[in-house]
Amino acid sequence: MSMYPVELHGQQVMLREFTSSDLADSLHIVGDDEVTSWLSFDSRNEDEARTMLDGVVARARQEARAEYYLAVALPTDSAVIGFARLGLAGVRAAKLGFAVRHSDWGHGYATDAARTLITFGFGELGLHRISAAAAPDNAASVAVIKRLGMTYEGRIRDHVFTNGAWRDSLLYSLLADEWAPGQQVVTGATSPAG
Repeated sequence: MSMYPVELHGQQVMLREFTSSDLADSLHIVGDDEVTSWLSFDSRNEDEARTMLDGVVARARQEARAEYYLAVALPTDSAVIGFARLGLAGVRAAKLGFAVRHSDWGHGYATDAARTLITFGFGELGLHRISAAAAPDNAASVAVIKRLGMTYEGRIRDHVFTNGAWRDSLLYSLLADEWAPGQQVVTGATSPAG
């Protein structure tokens, strides 16, 4: 089932569809080496960011929507401070991704955005499984993933080629019957060191 437009409200942030007018804000995320060093792609210049944004906007309107790639904003301001994405893959499954601009790290925005999108995925989209992958040394994202109650599944070797090198990823997942949207901290979600 495809839905457009989507607007979701978390405790701290709102998620909405991207528009072409979000280019400058998006560039502060996808064009920032501090942010993209943790993502699965290298920093984008303005033309590359425009192409990426145009693709996101076009895919959102497809009849059979394959992703929900949403802008993260504060309720009091429409400026984009990050993104959260559910890429639909397999049978009732999706891959979760998220990022917040560097100047807004440490405020819980990524956790709130991811929690809000997971609730949408299990509720509105009827997903059964949501997975997330993070770089082994990305302590902040691993902490977000653990706060969401995701279970560590293993290490994917040479999973991503970014910044001129192959990088492993730690894989986590969450099943619909494990999801409690209001949860803050869950014990038992562990991963190996490094």
